[in-house]
Amino acid sequence: MNIIKKLFGTISNDEHNSSENPHETQEVISLDEKFTFNFKKNGGKFIYCENLNELRDQFENILEENDWFENEVLCHDEKLFTLLEENKLEYKDVKKPNFFLTNCEDLIADDGSILFSSKQFKQFKANELPANIVVFATTSQIIENKSEGLMNIRKRYNKQYPSNITTIKFFEKTNEENFLNYGSSHKNLYLLLLENI
Repeated sequence: MNIIKKLFGTISNDEHNSSENPHETQEVISLDEKFTFNFKKNGGKFIYCENLNELRDQFENILEENDWFENEVLCHDEKLFTLLEENKLEYKDVKKPNFFLTNCEDLIADDGSILFSSKQFKQFKANELPANIVVFATTSQIIENKSEGLMNIRKRYNKQYPSNITTIKFFEKTNEENFLNYGSSHKNLYLLLLENI
């Protein structure tokens, strides 16, 4: 006899029928929950923002936490320059940036990684960027997998495809060398995710 039956008595027909098919009883996880879980599991720092004012406040908290005020920042996105100017951060002709501020192509839910291209990285490879990265993204950028991300890039850039398409997945240094992580550089990464759906 089943231990559950012993403890809780007999199971009704409805409960019994649903337990025969485990796929029917599995909880459906939304894309944003899946991404958040996998991103945090990879060591990323996730900050959800409901509006632009909250995003500005959270960015200032990151600066304060890391003592990055009045430092050099690598940033290629003109839309983010105002955020840097408001906080007296130098982003022109920088020699030793403390962190990289950028947007991204997409957020990949199935492995918690972030998809970038030359639109964000320019000519740099991931290992040539600062170890600290602050990424600005929106909830509408969360997608299921990398294949969907590549399709989005094709649609988004209409035959003028960017190069240097890559994902960053490891956000903390691993204690042991893992051959699966070979060739990838870890980054101390903050994600400021703005609600836009």
